[in-house]
Amino acid sequence: MCCLFGLLDYGHSLTAAQKNHILAVLSTVCEARGTDATGIAYNTDNGLQIYKRPLPAHHLRLRIPKDTNYVMGHTRMTTQGCEKHNHNNHPFSGRAGGVPFALAHNGILHNDHELRRQRKLPSTKIETDSYVAVQLIERSGELSFASLKQMAEAVEGTFTFTVTDNTDNLYIVKGNNPLCLYHWPKLGLYLYASTEDILKRALQGIRLKLGKPQEVNIDSGEIVRIDRFGRITRSIFDTSHLFRSRSYFGWPYRFSLWDNDTAYDSYVSELKSVARAFGYAPDDIDDLLNDGFTPEEIEECFYTMEV
Repeated sequence: MCCLFGLLDYGHSLTAAQKNHILAVLSTVCEARGTDATGIAYNTDNGLQIYKRPLPAHHLRLRIPKDTNYVMGHTRMTTQGCEKHNHNNHPFSGRAGGVPFALAHNGILHNDHELRRQRKLPSTKIETDSYVAVQLIERSGELSFASLKQMAEAVEGTFTFTVTDNTDNLYIVKGNNPLCLYHWPKLGLYLYASTEDILKRALQGIRLKLGKPQEVNIDSGEIVRIDRFGRITRSIFDTSHLFRSRSYFGWPYRFSLWDNDTAYDSYVSELKSVARAFGYAPDDIDDLLNDGFTPEEIEECFYTMEV
């Protein structure tokens, strides 16, 4: 359970101070889904920059220069790859066809080691499962709808990815993990976070008069690109590999590809570790699983319920 977040000021309507204030509040609210590390990716006159540290967001002073308009962020709850080694944290840098890009991921991938073996991907000191997505895009030789589709159809597990390049294109690859995108057309502004509840709480804390936003719907299996002018282009990928019918605890139900029991146990442990913050006891998670709920459905309940 990590959190994706971001700011896209394509209308150049905000001052640098306002953007920094929004990022500080938004990233701190996103700590509900991860406090082990925080990172952002953004462009300046000197190109694509990544700043990340193994610290919760409220311990960082996230500052972007005045010429920066798009910021892609991530708060991390560690599942694979120790956050103390900063190269394991998001966003990750990559280069495809000469184009630098940064990638962030919310979810857990189960076949990263298998993909590295099968496709003979380069060895790396990065232990995080998410990094295989970077390697797959790099192997394709381009950052495009086609390469993102190939990547999304190759990985197994739970995911939503965000990817940005050095020309302020933001891609959202929406799998089976949540993401909420708000748009203020008159301001030329987008804000996003992994859940609507987090985004609403951030807006309450930001206390800027932005007006009422429009929610931009993104379905599972969609790839959305927002360019530096705020224009949206969409593509799709096949999601049939994301779910399969499986029996667990004696109950048949729709289940993500939890063929790796260690990954399943890790995800359930994460749910239990944050359960009390949402009014549940750890034992309640076991009861819900026994009643046939999937871990993903339980997590969705956390972030859609009234606390």
